[in-house]
Amino acid sequence: MKNYSLRKLFNDVHLWLGIASGLVLFIVCLTGTIYTFRADIEQLLEPEKYSVDVPAIAQPIPTDELIARLEQEQPGKVVSLEIPAAKEESYKVSIAPPAPEKPAGKPGAKAEGKGGEGGPRPTTYFVNPYTGDVLGTTEGPASEFFGTVMKMHRWLLMGDSVGRIIVGVSTIIFAILCLTGIVLWWPKKLRNWKQGLKIKTSGNWKRINHDLHNTFGFYSFILLLIMALTGLCWSFEWYREALGKVMGAEVFKGRKEKPMATFAGADAATLSTGDFVARANKLLPYEGNLRISLPDNNTTAIVVTKSKAGFMALNASDKVQLDQHNGLPLKVDIFAEKPLNEQIVSLIKPLHLGDVYGTFSKILYFLACLVATSLPVTGTIIWINKLKKKGKKKQRPRSIAAA
Repeated sequence: MKNYSLRKLFNDVHLWLGIASGLVLFIVCLTGTIYTFRADIEQLLEPEKYSVDVPAIAQPIPTDELIARLEQEQPGKVVSLEIPAAKEESYKVSIAPPAPEKPAGKPGAKAEGKGGEGGPRPTTYFVNPYTGDVLGTTEGPASEFFGTVMKMHRWLLMGDSVGRIIVGVSTIIFAILCLTGIVLWWPKKLRNWKQGLKIKTSGNWKRINHDLHNTFGFYSFILLLIMALTGLCWSFEWYREALGKVMGAEVFKGRKEKPMATFAGADAATLSTGDFVARANKLLPYEGNLRISLPDNNTTAIVVTKSKAGFMALNASDKVQLDQHNGLPLKVDIFAEKPLNEQIVSLIKPLHLGDVYGTFSKILYFLACLVATSLPVTGTIIWINKLKKKGKKKQRPRSIAAA
């Protein structure tokens, strides 16, 4: 009997974990592949919402005038405004509808809504900055489809309680498969390392299938491992907290951060939105996309975030908090000045979605997701072929004895 080697152990772990999780991983990877270019597909389906004709001489309508006009046309209050770096792109304006009236006789009751904070969720409109025309909302012909794709990706359409755990456990298995796979890819003899870098197209279909699994798995290893390790942040709170402790920075900290408080004197006046944009651009002197978050009171700072745009632009934003009464900076967060651990943690979401370096990284992630989708298929075929081969070997002695 041959000794049970460490490589054999890795092979068995890789094989049986892959078989156990293959179907779930196929669905998760396929939906992730489809979701990669969601924004691009939606823009392709409705280009009239995303781009506008730029007049030869006209300038964009001043932001305060634009906000006032929209609040007259649409019920509610503007809570944020996104100004793209490209002049031919439309603005994004989020408007929160009026909060429902409190039930009579229940003075302390909270109004229920989609937002979960006592009111309905804001609606985001695409607006022509030169005419003030509303071009549409973020809801489009593909919204329901991509919503279903996301539910399959995160919960297998089973709901948060059950589906999230199944996907989470399968993602842990996927990370183990990536690590054991790279060990199995490593050649027993270093002089044969080139064999794992190419597909032998002249071989039979079994050899080609094996090379597809082995070679493509190697080339996509890093990206697939990043997807798995970051994806677990949405599956398990314990993992998210543990990762935060290891990295020395809280994961998804931005979700909990609230704007700083400002002091409003008796004669305090709020500056115009245009003033805040100008002051933010002075503090962040580069071309980029701006997002201005407007408070619903006079005691909270104006928050302006800015990020660079382009084919390979890093999906990281700088943030400025301004006193809404005098425009003085209360806090300035520059991404490049943060420690490396905080930078990595703040990029968890783009690292998982693939847009960490704009369209360039989305293309790489799309290809890696295609490979990940194929791995359960090619791996299962390899296993079936080995079973058939073992079956033939067992039948040979019997046929000789019978003769």
